[in-house]
Amino acid sequence: MASAAEGDMEAELTRGLQWGFQDLSLNKLATSLGASEQALRLIISIFLGYPLALFYRRYLFYKDSYLIHLFHTFTGLSIAYYNFGTQLHHSLCCIVLQFLILRLMGRTITAVLTTFFVQMGYLLAGYYNTATGTYDIKWTMPHCVLTLKLIGLAIDYYDGGKDQDSLTSEQQMYAVRGVPSLLEVAGFSYFYGAFLVGPQFSMNHYMKLVRGELTDVPGKIPNSTIPALRRLALGLVYLVGYTLLSPHITEDYLLSDDYENGSFWFRCMYMLLWGKFVLYKYVTCWLVTEGVCILTGLGFNGFDEYGTAKWDACANMKVWLFETNPRFTGTIASFNINTNAWVSRYFFKRLKFLGNKVLSQGLSLLFLALWHGLHSGYLVCFQMEFLIVIVERQAASLIRDSPVLSRLASITVLQPLYYLVQQTIHWLFMGYSMTAFCLFTWDKWMKVYKSIYFLGHVFFLSLLFILPYVRKVMVPRKEKLKKVE
Repeated sequence: MASAAEGDMEAELTRGLQWGFQDLSLNKLATSLGASEQALRLIISIFLGYPLALFYRRYLFYKDSYLIHLFHTFTGLSIAYYNFGTQLHHSLCCIVLQFLILRLMGRTITAVLTTFFVQMGYLLAGYYNTATGTYDIKWTMPHCVLTLKLIGLAIDYYDGGKDQDSLTSEQQMYAVRGVPSLLEVAGFSYFYGAFLVGPQFSMNHYMKLVRGELTDVPGKIPNSTIPALRRLALGLVYLVGYTLLSPHITEDYLLSDDYENGSFWFRCMYMLLWGKFVLYKYVTCWLVTEGVCILTGLGFNGFDEYGTAKWDACANMKVWLFETNPRFTGTIASFNINTNAWVSRYFFKRLKFLGNKVLSQGLSLLFLALWHGLHSGYLVCFQMEFLIVIVERQAASLIRDSPVLSRLASITVLQPLYYLVQQTIHWLFMGYSMTAFCLFTWDKWMKVYKSIYFLGHVFFLSLLFILPYVRKVMVPRKEKLKKVE
């Protein structure tokens, strides 16, 4: 009897322990935080970069390069497995394939084109096979970061075979002169501080890290702990803000009957607030990963004119500019900096042979849209960015060249009003563009756009056609002739 009672007690205790562990499971923790399990895994993986960076600083800095490559490869693969399981074979396959392309095709334009079409084709096929109507964290998320890395590597390797005098100063800086080994390519690709969400950096910059050159004190571990913690702290501020507000400001509400039945001005103001807030999840991830990169030394960017070390080589955000600049071009310049720099360096500037800057910019934005995914919302979002930037430049040029508008713009007492109006227009139509980006499919973003009567398209297309006529009236002829000269 005693034995049976003890058995029952053990069984009950076992069930209690099992229930306790289940209650503490990642899925339940994610649910209690109002997030998905995959999102929580992503956040944990990003924060894991800090202990890994500390280990690297303590035990691997100035050690043999193969040990550093192995460490980066092993930790990156482990993070990939933790987040995506056996689907890590997608990244592994593309890295090995890229190494073979470099070795077998050499420094040729054929290798560059093959890399571009193979890597982009693999990414787009992944988007096609995994696409849903909502944003899901899956293997294609880090793979889009990897795709740019491998294409950039192929172009830099191609430039490394050219005569140095035929390259621009920027191309000379990034050109890969040596022949990367498979282990070097793997370490570069799987570096734990950038594998999941970026930032982008070149093979040359990575190799400087491996050689111990990215430090403000030659021969010693970099004094980067405080700068890294500052970015981490700022990232935590955004994370807390996003966590607190995310249950209350959602894109799902844009599709609700309550939103549709609200007044026109309510719908516009909600879109404005949501458009500002929705970007905070990206800001959080980039600030936290930037801190990891700074801690390892990868963020070292030389010294300023006062001899102070700069740690912004991997900065994906200019937070002050992002929060205060009232222009769309300011947001573009402050947001996802390294990806924009990659597109400028490897795509936009390489289209110089077209002889048309606007066409090159349009093709670059088309590439960015496809790189993000196959949903129509991405195309609409970047089409709006293209249109808005053109109109904003026209308006800035008109105000600068018109004596009347210049005087009005320079009235000090009206500056706060101008700023408020600009910021309202800025974030309203940023939210308008992000609506298509975040809702993905045409039936969803079309429903929201109809509810505000396609305000963004009507406003900016109207200005696109009206501003040239306004310029004829407001800009004196001598100013026009001066511009022609």
